[in-house]
Amino acid sequence: MQRLTWLPHGEIEWGHDILETATAELEHRGIERPLVLTVERLLPFYDQHIAPHLRDGAGVFSALPAHAPDTSIQQGLTEVERLGARSIVALGGGSVIDAAKAVSHLHHERTGRYLPIAAFPTTLSGSEFSHYFGITETTSPARFKRSYAVRDTVPKTVVLDPRLLLNTPRELLLSSAIKGIDHAVEGMRRVDVSHPHAVLASEGVERFFSVLNRWPHGLETIDAVRQGHVSHDDLLQLQLAAWHCYFFPASVVYGLSHRIGHILGGTFGVPHSVTSCITLAPVVSACAQRYGDKLRIFMPLGADGELSARSTAAGLLSSRIASTVGRLGLPYRLRDVGFVATDFPRVAALLEQNYPDEVDDLDPRYRGALSTFLESLW
Repeated sequence: MQRLTWLPHGEIEWGHDILETATAELEHRGIERPLVLTVERLLPFYDQHIAPHLRDGAGVFSALPAHAPDTSIQQGLTEVERLGARSIVALGGGSVIDAAKAVSHLHHERTGRYLPIAAFPTTLSGSEFSHYFGITETTSPARFKRSYAVRDTVPKTVVLDPRLLLNTPRELLLSSAIKGIDHAVEGMRRVDVSHPHAVLASEGVERFFSVLNRWPHGLETIDAVRQGHVSHDDLLQLQLAAWHCYFFPASVVYGLSHRIGHILGGTFGVPHSVTSCITLAPVVSACAQRYGDKLRIFMPLGADGELSARSTAAGLLSSRIASTVGRLGLPYRLRDVGFVATDFPRVAALLEQNYPDEVDDLDPRYRGALSTFLESLW
């Protein structure tokens, strides 16, 4: 039996030059006296594009490191209470939006009321579309990013304006696009090709590839736009692709690429989006039997002729992802991000302890040699 589960979104707004109007209307969408959660890098953008149009803001909290550590979440909650905030505006990437959801969740645990969230995402990882978030526990002997799924933390308003991406560093923006593709592909674990996730996600993946395969080498996002290599509409297409790849997160269960990424990020500090650049293509190939023919939905038109007894849909998709990551110059080996090879046994132990179902997705030739598979990522 297939099932579609909806999340309680309010509104998702997208288009060119909508930031000012969308911000001014937040009060009418239940975003009253908000605390703004963001990072230091985005404060000039906030001052220019958001602050002049935000009514009755409670304040700004920008001490938010990557991977949403529990200490920062608690500090954010303390600021909510100190300033009397009644909602949150989250301006940033996945870690900022995760932090907003975590603060809302803890506020509910303490007061019985969730804080409504308006999300202004500056990356393409898609946290703004889901009820999932992670909190990195820092007080235990080993840091661990624990996952939560709380429906009432899903942002009530999401604003997609290409200007939100203009100042996002190149590697962060492009690697978050690969994370978006990860949502599409691993979302197929427990649904078939008739499921709405499959239909929208396949369209989203093609949107991603159509823009990424034209992306210039070496230029920061703002320079690529100024020099005419990338248009504002290209950026909007990336935002829509991220949404379509992650349109029904409550209806799908993600897989081994995501789980390895949680451990590499929360425990070992690898940047969240970069993990998909390293893990997705190898995991797709190593879990080919788990996905079977379903991954054909991600093949471009006319590519069916490439399939043969030796070329599976998983193999071709894996090659397509790896080729895109390589062409964009993104990290694709753990050695590229400073991961220490002697830590692989710890990664394997954490995976087997916390995510045994996802480890079982591996084809039989890998399942009994998880450490060997992980070492192939180095």
